[in-house]
Amino acid sequence: MGRVTARRRVLRIRDGVPSHRPDTLAAEEPMEIRVGGRPLTVTMRTPGDDFDLAAGFLAGEGVVHAAADVTGIRYCAGATADGGNTYNVVDVALAPGVALPAASLERNFYTTSSCGLCGKASLDAVRMVRRWSVAEDPLSVGPELLATLPERLRAAQRVFDSTGGLHAAGLFTADGELLCLREDVGRHNAVDKVVGHALRSGLLPLRETVLMVSGRASFELVQKAVLAGIPLLAAVSAPSSLAVDLAAESGLTLVGFLRGTSMNVYTGAERLASRPAG
Repeated sequence: MGRVTARRRVLRIRDGVPSHRPDTLAAEEPMEIRVGGRPLTVTMRTPGDDFDLAAGFLAGEGVVHAAADVTGIRYCAGATADGGNTYNVVDVALAPGVALPAASLERNFYTTSSCGLCGKASLDAVRMVRRWSVAEDPLSVGPELLATLPERLRAAQRVFDSTGGLHAAGLFTADGELLCLREDVGRHNAVDKVVGHALRSGLLPLRETVLMVSGRASFELVQKAVLAGIPLLAAVSAPSSLAVDLAAESGLTLVGFLRGTSMNVYTGAERLASRPAG
């Protein structure tokens, strides 16, 4: 298993006084995801929870929907010159009857923010593969409770304390109980790890839950929440226009700029139990 942190020597300057010291950094390494032995994609990630990451990635692409769709996940040995294991190649075995990803989608998934598809095509693609509707989810959360989630997320980040360089995604109940937290250099990877954990535990769809992320809310993150059946996504920073469009179409509650007692509710305000007047 790869290390989640790395040590590097740095020149530190404080008040004009230089000194050399070791610094702890968040590790970043490539991980290749294979399906049935066929290379599918490569993502840069922080090592750890790699099987969750692979499962969550496939769930976010609409390839798998339940624990039974995956019969096994393993590291591929022989990835180094001496026949050792770098733990940077993961192979996912799908259950009989689960369709393999189309060859045309390899390394160019329609859901990635850099794929070049227009907004309508991106929305249509999610509409075609989503299995659960979040529009009728009965989740009700007060803004007072939402306001506590960023600090709860931050308090649970173990690796961030030593590096200051990791995104986090946390899955909470309607009462604010933290169900799962994952960290990664990529905010989308952190969400994939949360969703992958839920899929492998047989918990999808994630009804009446809140997904809290430490960065912005991109189209990609809204899509991952929708495909996992999560009815509310909250972020400490801004959403994109296409993220708001997808949230509105899907019936997902999207909250941005969640900082202290301040927040912007872009869609699904009816789920906030005690909305302020006006």
